[in-house]
Amino acid sequence: MRSEELREEIRNRGIPADEPAVQTMIRLVGLVLDWNQKMNLTAIKDPEEAYEKHLLDCLIPLSHFRPEGRVCDVGSGAGFPGLVWAAALPDTQFILLEPLNKRCVFLNTAKDELGLTNVTVINARAEEYAKLHREEADTVTARAVANLSVLAELCVPLVKPGGTFAAMKGLHGNEELAEAGFALKTLGCGEPDVLEDTLPCGENRVLILAPKTQPTPGKYPRAYAKIKQKPLTEKH
Repeated sequence: MRSEELREEIRNRGIPADEPAVQTMIRLVGLVLDWNQKMNLTAIKDPEEAYEKHLLDCLIPLSHFRPEGRVCDVGSGAGFPGLVWAAALPDTQFILLEPLNKRCVFLNTAKDELGLTNVTVINARAEEYAKLHREEADTVTARAVANLSVLAELCVPLVKPGGTFAAMKGLHGNEELAEAGFALKTLGCGEPDVLEDTLPCGENRVLILAPKTQPTPGKYPRAYAKIKQKPLTEKH
């Protein structure tokens, strides 16, 4: 996907990203690919492939909903979607939560070079961050981090009641949701909305928007080893 094709997709889908924002996102791809030569940020090496499978992929959810207030991107990695959303939504505050210090170095460098003053990078695991910042975020999102049953326990405790857990998933999103229904309910979420879309290359995307309807019980999240070993299911 060439940069002009990216711009056309943004216009056609009603995504809130003006020309300066698009230019910032394209610069982000350049930074990611440069840094990728010395650390593992992405398996994608071609800029035009990154425009579609990173930038447009991150932007598609913004054609369906608008995160407001304080947004937390769990396991931000190379800043997808956190830095992309921050460029598109300059009036919204973003927390990029990343457990690997070397990736935090990249995220801090990128947000400074791109002039994204609405971004704060935190070097912490989600389950540890939740001990001090429980239920503070209006929206918590994650992309390519973990299976939904595991991801829900990492993310939902960070969402304030009345907020939204926005999980970005691929082809198997609906299958993961079927398995994660008990976890979402246990953690305080109501019935989720499921929005499906397709990238121009034909790959399917599933956006799961789970409303936080009540506080998460205090015993969650558990330690990550326990979450991974015994995800919240009806058999738990």
